[in-house]
Amino acid sequence: MTVNGNTAILGEKADPETDIICLDGKKVSQQDRKVYIMLNKPAGFVTTLSDEKGRKNVSELVKGAGTRVYPVGRLDMFSEGLLILTNDGDFANLLMHPSHGFSKTYETFVSGDHLAESIRHIPVITEIEGQSVRPAQVEIIQQTENNAVLQITIREGRNRQVRKLCEMSGLKVNRLVRIREGCLTLDGLEPGHWRYLTQNELNQILEVR
Repeated sequence: MTVNGNTAILGEKADPETDIICLDGKKVSQQDRKVYIMLNKPAGFVTTLSDEKGRKNVSELVKGAGTRVYPVGRLDMFSEGLLILTNDGDFANLLMHPSHGFSKTYETFVSGDHLAESIRHIPVITEIEGQSVRPAQVEIIQQTENNAVLQITIREGRNRQVRKLCEMSGLKVNRLVRIREGCLTLDGLEPGHWRYLTQNELNQILEVR
């Protein structure tokens, strides 16, 4: 890839509206440019590009990307954290396909009356609403008598899976933050901010194919 006739350097920024970007000798238009973004989604935003109820949506947070990008998977309105957006359909399918087993880790703030017993029950669950799921991995980060902070790792992306696992175990979820997906971590990215994935991150994801 070249930018204005010069070989592009990893991490170099270019403006598709003013710079001439070429791939294999062909000029890349703004619409053709593949974009891969990590967003730290705050609570209160729906993971859609528009909403019939007029709620805030994640497209409002990534306007600076310069092109239309689409969420890969979902975080419900009240959940926070790592969300990938892209205009590359093949890349999105790769991340979402269950055969590739990209893990997702959530920092989960829970409360309950029988906390220890409820936490032990989470990895035992192998079926949610009639559908099989792989056992979740649970790590206790902090625990008091009635409250805990857990790191829950799953390998599917079923709708509200972590919330349902907790509810089935008798736990109330007070806050849910996705902190990791595959090799990707938030790594200091502030809520409401986004960045482009690095070439190294893209390479690690594509290695599974």
